[in-house]
Amino acid sequence: MDLFSTVQRVSRTIERVYKATALNIAIQDGEDAGQSVPHVHVHIIPRKKADLDHRGGSNAIYDMMAGEEGNIGGHMARAESKDQPGFGVDAEQRKPRTEEEMRNEAQWLEEEMEKDSD
Repeated sequence: MDLFSTVQRVSRTIERVYKATALNIAIQDGEDAGQSVPHVHVHIIPRKKADLDHRGGSNAIYDMMAGEEGNIGGHMARAESKDQPGFGVDAEQRKPRTEEEMRNEAQWLEEEMEKDSD
């Protein structure tokens, strides 16, 4: 119950701050389901109308989560290694975020979540 209460709370904030009109909420349980990090975690993915039309439609999100784009553990490992290439369609333009950038985003989202507190 605590997990899904938290998912609901985070979802409200994510939807608001990223101006989403919908969300995908997913748990990948087991490697065959696309789980790449061996602990329970929930993906809360902000969505907008027609956001994946260029990839074949809304259900493209499932292939993205099961494929390299959803491999968060792999992305983290590559970000720690400067000689590894980026990922995704804009890999050449993408630069790994710094610890400070991630810390600032986490602080900003924490402040935003306070606005949505029950």
